[in-house]
Amino acid sequence: MKSVLTAAAALTLLASSALAQEAPSWSLAIHGGAGVIERANLTPERDAAYRAGLQAALDAGSAVLTQGGSALDAVQAAVQTMEDNPLFNAGRGAVFTAAGKNELDAAVMNGSDLTAGSVAGLTRTRHPIAAARAVMERSPHVMLIGEGAETFAASVGLEQVEPGFFFTESRWQALLKALRDKNLPLPPRPQGAPPEPATLARPVPLASLNEAPLDERKFGTVGAVALDSQGRLAAGTSTGGMTAKQWGRVGDVPVIGAGTYASNADGCAVSATGSGEYFIRATVARDICARIGLMRANQDGNLNAALERADAANKTSNGDTITAVHELQIEAVAADAEIAEVGAIGGDGGVIVMGKDGAVAFSMNTSGMYRGEAGSGRPSRVAIYADEEAAR
Repeated sequence: MKSVLTAAAALTLLASSALAQEAPSWSLAIHGGAGVIERANLTPERDAAYRAGLQAALDAGSAVLTQGGSALDAVQAAVQTMEDNPLFNAGRGAVFTAAGKNELDAAVMNGSDLTAGSVAGLTRTRHPIAAARAVMERSPHVMLIGEGAETFAASVGLEQVEPGFFFTESRWQALLKALRDKNLPLPPRPQGAPPEPATLARPVPLASLNEAPLDERKFGTVGAVALDSQGRLAAGTSTGGMTAKQWGRVGDVPVIGAGTYASNADGCAVSATGSGEYFIRATVARDICARIGLMRANQDGNLNAALERADAANKTSNGDTITAVHELQIEAVAADAEIAEVGAIGGDGGVIVMGKDGAVAFSMNTSGMYRGEAGSGRPSRVAIYADEEAAR
């Protein structure tokens, strides 16, 4: 397994050095999935297409924040942009289940009051992240699934589409290959999907530039974390799940505390991408925020109170150093430690983390993660590969 990208990771360094001078009035970070993403596997044209998609999401979220909008609105705007981009495994670029359906999951959390909402198994709601937010703001619940979630989304006026809206040829062909490899039955082509192009070579055709590559080896999730000018933190995540998933499988994305979490009290917002089962077992997003809260309390001279909170939540520092961290970016330290724990139990993936002062951290134990960040007073940057320095 590849070693965890350390706190000195390119984007983290660039962000933290600027933030050390002056905290931004707003800050935004996004991701479009982590996994085996290597330069040799992306043509220059596809590399550019992914970067353009990331920049479009950053632009959408930044437009909200520059006008004094809320962190929640910015997160939703950024994620919805990626949900509409067929390059990403969310919304219109979602992978297929073994039954030949797109089943979509999403979650959102408001760090200022710990309210949260999530959905799983949507098939007709255009923007699952909007449905998750509606659950949070317009229902007494936190999680809705399947037909009930769909009915609720429609009842509050969210845009509904035919299932064929989410269809992309590359994802469909990737499903057929996965099922053939497992000697599983092939489902019929979805109703409403365009006819299969006669020029496609079998069994694995070349994908068009505006769709994900067929041999993609990444965990398909998109997410955003934000800090607004009023100091509010928020996080949101959306996914189509795993290719050829069965039996109503649900991963970490809609599980609050696993793939998504935000807490102003801890000074942290997290969106994760990776092998969902492991991220659930490790309660990744919540643990990162707990680590940050603990380290920050130690910085502020409130270690005893922090330890009491940690004990009450049955959490420990797991031997991590919680002293003299003020010279490091604690968001990166916490993220790296948690991703190392995920790796120790066999999981792969990455996280984006936002601190209470707008510090951005990216951590992964994979060869790449589609990601980007922006903030007031600094240029936006996007990156793909783990060793990459984002260009100004």
